[in-house]
Amino acid sequence: MEHNLEWTKKHPVSNVQWIPIELIHANDYNPNSIATPEMNLLETSISLDGFTQPIVLWQVENEYEVVDGFHRYIIGKKLKFLYLPCVIVNSDRIDRKDRMACTIRHNRARGKHNVIAMSNIVKELVRLGLKDTDIMKQLGMDNDEVLRLKQISGLSELFNDKDFSQAWELEN
Repeated sequence: MEHNLEWTKKHPVSNVQWIPIELIHANDYNPNSIATPEMNLLETSISLDGFTQPIVLWQVENEYEVVDGFHRYIIGKKLKFLYLPCVIVNSDRIDRKDRMACTIRHNRARGKHNVIAMSNIVKELVRLGLKDTDIMKQLGMDNDEVLRLKQISGLSELFNDKDFSQAWELEN
């Protein structure tokens, strides 16, 4: 039986490319961290088994920014790979907020984030013009989680779009 697999071409994983490592750079907002033992294990895994997952990149002008696979990228640099296996996502969008949201979606589907780093991400997304509902949708959060992350930053500017009760004001 023959199957038409034409639809698979739109998926990045169908287009793994070996990208020169000097064209790849880390993003400056990833809140994900990995403990030393797990990082050592990742290095052993790549050394013994090779790359089993591509690094997810976003093209930014003539270079590429890591969206997912930062630690694989670091190990590739450490092991002096000249090329890394990569897939490129969302070539039609170039905004930083889109890249940030993509990174968080990849990370949240897998594990934990540093709370302060996540608060900084939410703060930057608000500054880039995203509303709470957009942040919730893009990052897979509920309203309470967005609120808590905004509160951690302590910046009142993050609440400019909120209506607050005037009940606390003193009468003259």
